[in-house]
Amino acid sequence: MIPLPRRFLLLFPVLLALALLAPTPALTHAKTAPPKASKQQAKAKGKNKNKNKAKPKTVKRTKPVLIGIADQKSSFLADPVFLGLGVRYARVAVAWDALHTDWQVDELERWMSNARAAGVQPLVTFDRSRLEGRGRILPTPAQFVAEFRAFRARYPWVRDYSAWNEANFPGQETYRHPDLVARYYKAMRRACATCRVLGADLLDIPSMTKWVKKFVKIGGQPRYWGLHNYVTANRFQTARTQELLNVSKGEIWLTETGGLVARRNKSLIKLPQGPAHAAKVTRFILRDLVALSPRITRVYLYQWNTDSHTASWDSGFVGPDERARPSLDVLEQELLASRPR
Repeated sequence: MIPLPRRFLLLFPVLLALALLAPTPALTHAKTAPPKASKQQAKAKGKNKNKNKAKPKTVKRTKPVLIGIADQKSSFLADPVFLGLGVRYARVAVAWDALHTDWQVDELERWMSNARAAGVQPLVTFDRSRLEGRGRILPTPAQFVAEFRAFRARYPWVRDYSAWNEANFPGQETYRHPDLVARYYKAMRRACATCRVLGADLLDIPSMTKWVKKFVKIGGQPRYWGLHNYVTANRFQTARTQELLNVSKGEIWLTETGGLVARRNKSLIKLPQGPAHAAKVTRFILRDLVALSPRITRVYLYQWNTDSHTASWDSGFVGPDERARPSLDVLEQELLASRPR
């Protein structure tokens, strides 16, 4: 055994006393129990929790929303089932240079002829060129308005137009040129004072708000905007539609929306789907979404029918077997409810 120094032997009683008085590590880091909350504090906490989960405020409408169908196929405009619904609005997307090719003119002529025969009012949305190698070429404002005037001369009875389709989509050249679309819009307004012209049709994606603000700097606040809110509608969300209401002042037309039955493309955006789901989404759009604001004045549901079991996108009210889906029942119910008694 090694003998301890005399200095340590003298100090040992003092060190032992200090060690006994010092708190242990476990006690040093222990959490003290919080005091019990009063009844008022617990009640206030409960209110805040419910506030975070509250549904968006809705408003009562003085006028019913106008309901239409968006579909590129001209055949639906002659379908007896569609005609029996009494729908008087339909939307079609048209390439800005469509009048220069016979096959596009033929397609357009069939669609327009069927619409007029059915007493349906078209909404025409201009889009990128469908000609090979020209899809990413944007016209100048002068070229664009010249095509618009030619279209008006051919179909003078059409009054509703949108300057560009899904203009804020990153796959469109217009994504980087909201100022150019604003110039298209202003040129259309000057060329047809009696037309209802939408600033553009927008997608409910994160770029929407920033794109709109850039557009407004050049084009001002349009009286009408179009919105394609497939993503948020199929997730039963209202926030993105509310964002557009917040940054705009005019009417908002849901120019393409609907419940997804099946999607077979390679999109990275995952969405629920199925006939039952599509019916629920249709009801959500025509009840909850339109109730956000009286400024939402029209809804164009895409699409009337699908004619293929392998279509990349299917949100039809009628399947490829020509059988009605549950969403058609919902549409019929909402159309009846919206009509004056």
